Amino acid sequence: MIPTSVELLLECCAALLGLSAFAVPFARRAWATPLVYSACLVVALAAGGLALRHLLMAAPAPDSVVLPLGLPWVGARFRLDALAAVFLVVVNLGAAVASLYALGYGRHEPEPQRVLPFYPVFLAGMNLVVLADDAFSFLVVWEVMSLSSWALVMARHRDADNARAGYVYLLMASFGAICLLLAFGLLAGQEGGYAFDAIRSHPPSPIAAGFVLALAILGAGSKAGLVPLHVWLPLAHPAAPSHVSALMSGVMTKVAIYAFIRIVFDLAGAPAPWWSLVILAMGGATATMGILYALLQNDLKRFLAYSTVENVGIIFIALGLGMAFKAQHMALAAALAVTAALFHVINHSLFKSLLFFGAGAVQGAMGERDMERFGGLIGRMPQTALAFLIGCVAISALPPLNGFVSEWLVFQAILLSPKLDASALKIMIPAVGALLALAAALTAAAFVRAFGITFLGRPRSVAAAEASETDRWSRAAMFACCGLCLAAGVLPGFVIDAIVPAVQSLVGGRMTPQAAQPWLSIVPIAEARSSYNGLLVLGFVAASASLAAFVIHRFGSHAFRRAPAWDCGFPDPSPATQYTAGSFAQPIRRVFGPFVFGVREEVDMPAPGDTRAASIRVVVHDRIWETLYAPIAGGIDYVAGRLNHLQFLTIRRYLSLVFLALVGLLLVLAIWL
Repeated sequence: MIPTSVELLLECCAALLGLSAFAVPFARRAWATPLVYSACLVVALAAGGLALRHLLMAAPAPDSVVLPLGLPWVGARFRLDALAAVFLVVVNLGAAVASLYALGYGRHEPEPQRVLPFYPVFLAGMNLVVLADDAFSFLVVWEVMSLSSWALVMARHRDADNARAGYVYLLMASFGAICLLLAFGLLAGQEGGYAFDAIRSHPPSPIAAGFVLALAILGAGSKAGLVPLHVWLPLAHPAAPSHVSALMSGVMTKVAIYAFIRIVFDLAGAPAPWWSLVILAMGGATATMGILYALLQNDLKRFLAYSTVENVGIIFIALGLGMAFKAQHMALAAALAVTAALFHVINHSLFKSLLFFGAGAVQGAMGERDMERFGGLIGRMPQTALAFLIGCVAISALPPLNGFVSEWLVFQAILLSPKLDASALKIMIPAVGALLALAAALTAAAFVRAFGITFLGRPRSVAAAEASETDRWSRAAMFACCGLCLAAGVLPGFVIDAIVPAVQSLVGGRMTPQAAQPWLSIVPIAEARSSYNGLLVLGFVAASASLAAFVIHRFGSHAFRRAPAWDCGFPDPSPATQYTAGSFAQPIRRVFGPFVFGVREEVDMPAPGDTRAASIRVVVHDRIWETLYAPIAGGIDYVAGRLNHLQFLTIRRYLSLVFLALVGLLLVLAIWL
């Protein structure tokens, strides 16, 4: 009997788990690192190919299997449908390039026994979350994904910052899992139908569905990085090894978005009109706050982590638009918005993985992540600089790369909002569109800052002056991502057509076939209204650059002389005279800082005649942490201190406490039933 696609995918997951068990006793051996990552690369390519084949079938029918595991009356159910196939392609494509990168990067890992056993489990967990088709299996593999990624975050646990990052991540992961558990409990109802098919056949009441939406936002949104649930993300992503950071930022957050889509669009029934207001508000706030936080960071990986928050906000804006259009039965507009969301999921996984790979290469060459210590690396690491520049252009949504297409589709969906009947949405959506435009502009400024301070100018440290190019495996992974970013930006119609089955299953509508448009243009609504041709833009850019180079070399003077660069009247060759990351961000910090972050600048200016140096100290407050999480942490510490005496109770008091707890639980159960 020929195995089905879902059975083959489960075999790939089993191979990853077996590889993890194999790595436990041999992780310290020199040959274990290339073997484990090579095997992960092969398995990820096989799993991604299976998912892509299912997605590209003419009419992909769901493919399911039930294993004799899990709950006795449910079993462990796994299902491959069009939506799962899209996210499996994202997961395994990200896993493949991360494994390729790790073939070189992993050789420098000081304690491979803390990484190799957990890396394949992490990949298997993400795949199984997407395949799970019942609540119990979903929650179990969700925890496998969370705990394995936590172990990878704690790989360098001797660093106090990493230990704190792991602690905060574990707390937020536990909170999210509890919220998802409650959401599935509401979806299952009194009948206890934990299989997703049973949940679909008995959708919850409108009130219960509203609570499910709130719990899905808390559970999946905390893992994805929605503001104000994002506090773990800028701590955990920089703490992990760079290839794991790329997976957590580019892939794991997309698995959380998949969980949100699966619950809200698939299992919770028809959306209420007010749902989209909540999602749009949170998406707009997340996009804007994420990039503002990023602009104030000097740690390169922390900067990229906050940028992930911004991109998650863009995806939720598109999902909120799709929800609004679906509630108003505008199938074409809903299909456009959800297509934009899924397209941006794919795009972000590509260019964010690329950027984290570049950051890892820079960190490996420099031994640190502080941008203020970088500079001039384009001369020492030219190939890494080129790949990082392509990633910066892509994430800044500049044509002809892929980031432009998905954000352009989001704006096209926003322009359809006047057709909505709800007055609240007619006010909300333009406001969110303005926030999205602001976030796009700030993103471009942020990545000009990141690339310029890191790679241009003069070296700001001895390490920057002596840096060397990264290994060939890491460069291969980066340029593979560059090629995919260019292909998705130049030929977006093929990507849009590939995800049509997933979009149609979610909103009941689809965009017109795009790959068949003349000259490979994409026409999201109507040709008279708007269209985009990435191939034409690429040709124009190439022709303009070639013409400019020809004119300069043909008509420019052949005589040249070497002279110092113009120094604005300051002949001091010290790197201290050039722009820094802080000075670049100062204007934006002064505009938004006092209101958003409570920024305070403390200037110590000596009096005339005083020879001591002047100083400026910038204090930035994280108002979300200080107003929301710090009081909760303080309350928990207080309660824990008060309850500490429980560990000194006698056996009689322990038994009494257990008896009272049992009676209380029975009373709750009696009231519930």
